[in-house]
Amino acid sequence: MFRVTINGASHDVEEGQTILKVLHSLGIEVPALCHDARLKPFAGCRLCVVQVEGHTRPLTACDSLLTQGMVIQTHTPELEDWRRILLKLLAREYPSEPIHRFPEKEFHRLIRSYGLEKECLGATSAGPVDISNPYIRGDMSQCIYCYRCVRICEEVQGQFVWQIWNRGDATRIRPDSGTTLRESSCVSCGACVDTCPTGALEDKSVLSMGAPERWTKTTCAYCGTGCEMEVGAREDRIVAIKPALEAPVSRGHLCVKGRYAFEYVYAGDRVTHPMIRKNGDWSPVTWDEAITFTAEGLRRILERGGPGSVGVLGSARATNEENYLAQKFARIVLGTNNVDCCARVCHAPSAAALKLMLGTGAATNSFDDIELARTILICGANPTENHPIVGARIKQAVLRGARLIVIDPRQIELANYADVHLSPRPGTNVPLLNAIAHAIVQEKLHDESFLKERCSGWREFQEFIKSWPPESVAALCGVEARKIREAARLYAAEKPAMSFHGLGLTEHTQGTEGVMCLVNLALLTGNLGRPGAGINPLRGQNNVQGAAQMGCDPDSLTGAISLNDGRNIFENIWRQPLPTAKGLNLMGMMDASLDGAFKGLWAIGYDILLTNPNASATEQALRSMEFIVVQDMFLNETAKKFGTVFLPACSSFEKDGTFMNAERRIQRVRKVIEPRGESKSDWEIICRLAGAMGKGEFFTYGSPEEIWNEIRSVWKAASGITYPRIQRDGLQWPCISEDHPGTKILLTEKPRVDKRAELRRIEYRPSTETITKDYPYLLITGRTLYQFNAGTMTIRTKNAELRPQDCLDISPADAERLQLRDGERVRIRSRHGSANLPVKISRAVKPGELFATFHTPEIFLNFITSPERDGYVSAPEYKRTAVQIEKT
Repeated sequence: MFRVTINGASHDVEEGQTILKVLHSLGIEVPALCHDARLKPFAGCRLCVVQVEGHTRPLTACDSLLTQGMVIQTHTPELEDWRRILLKLLAREYPSEPIHRFPEKEFHRLIRSYGLEKECLGATSAGPVDISNPYIRGDMSQCIYCYRCVRICEEVQGQFVWQIWNRGDATRIRPDSGTTLRESSCVSCGACVDTCPTGALEDKSVLSMGAPERWTKTTCAYCGTGCEMEVGAREDRIVAIKPALEAPVSRGHLCVKGRYAFEYVYAGDRVTHPMIRKNGDWSPVTWDEAITFTAEGLRRILERGGPGSVGVLGSARATNEENYLAQKFARIVLGTNNVDCCARVCHAPSAAALKLMLGTGAATNSFDDIELARTILICGANPTENHPIVGARIKQAVLRGARLIVIDPRQIELANYADVHLSPRPGTNVPLLNAIAHAIVQEKLHDESFLKERCSGWREFQEFIKSWPPESVAALCGVEARKIREAARLYAAEKPAMSFHGLGLTEHTQGTEGVMCLVNLALLTGNLGRPGAGINPLRGQNNVQGAAQMGCDPDSLTGAISLNDGRNIFENIWRQPLPTAKGLNLMGMMDASLDGAFKGLWAIGYDILLTNPNASATEQALRSMEFIVVQDMFLNETAKKFGTVFLPACSSFEKDGTFMNAERRIQRVRKVIEPRGESKSDWEIICRLAGAMGKGEFFTYGSPEEIWNEIRSVWKAASGITYPRIQRDGLQWPCISEDHPGTKILLTEKPRVDKRAELRRIEYRPSTETITKDYPYLLITGRTLYQFNAGTMTIRTKNAELRPQDCLDISPADAERLQLRDGERVRIRSRHGSANLPVKISRAVKPGELFATFHTPEIFLNFITSPERDGYVSAPEYKRTAVQIEKT
């Protein structure tokens, strides 16, 4: 600690801090127009100057470190005169109208506080106002050349959109396109708007609806990164969102979806009253009618078919508390273990593999380890599009010197930054990862002491892996043996090495085994249980980790505890017996319906028709059911075609609770606005329905916090996480007591929680989806930056202007051979169905391979995906479908 004197008062401060940071922490306001805490010190505006004893000239506070015994003055008459002169120079070419319209802007506050309003005379030449971006307006007549937009785009997002053109008086800040923002490389993250101190860059929503009157901190409802944000409301309407500056995950940053894609809350087709289908048409009813009708329908199914004939699907968009109640409802109201969630079709393989090999089906490390890793391996994930804040952090780490390995069939953005890009044929992850393991062992790059102390099966694995040299798999995978060995050397030698993986690894017939192969690499090299290392699945939806962890799984209770192991504690807390019959997962429910044994389904926040693979089979299964309850904000495709009753749910902005992100962090969700119309929180609907079915005494909760406290009582690993403790920041489980700090890194002492980790010997089993003369292309399906999952939310926002529909990415060589042009519509046909969509010629895909998103129901891509499933957890094989292309 240092002792310093500031304005005559003594203070003890930590070493290594800048003068400005300490001044702000003490509440001493010093102007600093070029400063943003997220950026490197710049000292460009010179407004933050302070007088330091012993220095003949003032020092800029933003880039000057405190030293022992410093004596500082911040607001002497000389300093204030200096600031007034500098501000007057900035004001000379600044328009006066914004000063009064947006008084909260940083520059505007300074102009008023120094009495310089009359000095604002207006710019002489700033160029036209840019309104090309659907969310951001650029008016460079308000630019004061602080360069914060340039620097935040470079240092936080890593996009390098804003450029400094010309020199001297001719200096201008423009997008890299040289023209409009829409034509540039901008990804609409809004970081430039967030840092702009003047309004030269501004959110259009604020310009049209006015500045927020109040701000509420909550957690983003899109991907599983868990970005925290401040939501600004005016007259009970959301008008703006900005990043929470102190958020541990997002660190004052958001992506286009989190910052701007909130308009779905007010979409014209949002359903805000309960409905029952009568004579084929939807009819509005009261909540009492809807609940009574639903209870009677479920009771009728149970009486005729028993508990095995009905099931419940939790939601990755619902809170932890709501998913907990969904599975509790299934088990003690319906008496069935037929409960699941969308983790089944995406991340169940990750959870299963990690649980089998390491004892816990979740990420071993934290996002903060990105900055500590010397090597980062990304396998089957596209973070800059699907987890943009994680992607930006990885990009920045690489720009600072971290090594990067990308394993992906496509040339994703991060592949452009990679030391090694391995581009395997879809479906060959297992042989590729086995070949990397072979190179590590053969070249003696493995961690002998780690294997000896913490692992079993090492001798058997050595023998097994001998048959997987890179040279023997190169042709199968379509990857050079030289590059496989190069990746192995990087991952094993440049430690700590951290791996991230996504659906490109899990959504295969060997998805679970692919993750096991990745875990093998971490065990071989000792990249577990230490900072900057670990195995980390990137969760696709905001609470998919939480939905499964809360027990929306036929084989597990809350905390991923098996039914047998958790039976006693849950029956004691719930005061009801748990069902003993084995439950069906989502895919099993569909199969049982086709067999005539499954008749009733309650789908909460989940459009299974649009998102399930092989949509024709899903249609047939849903058609075979007698009673389908859809609980959502919109009449999704499942509801439109097969729903019996519709229960309108709140958005995450209209309720309280918690989400769980991909790094095991429990975070608060807070109510920002009142529910639209008659919509209700999912937990309230579940409780009302439980009451109507005679089990209300077991669902007597007055708030989400009460539900969470019950969760804590049954799940020891979260028992120390209370609402008061996560008011500011989330906590990562395990957190076993209220004085426990949470766990950032798992397995620090041993590579599994209960015993030695066993290396798995994984043989390769090729998919039955093979290319032939009739089906010569392999199609990969996935997501994109501007749309999200089933498009339920994003398609109802201005993101639709940035990505209006799904398209088929095809290589230039294939497009030329087929004589296809950009935008031309084609029909792609598989053995299972067909879809019609426009072509996008892209160098990101290789000849013979295609890529398409599945966000828009008009195209309904999942009519062509296959029925093949993972052998462990039944996750569908979305990433490999053999198709043909037909011109329309």
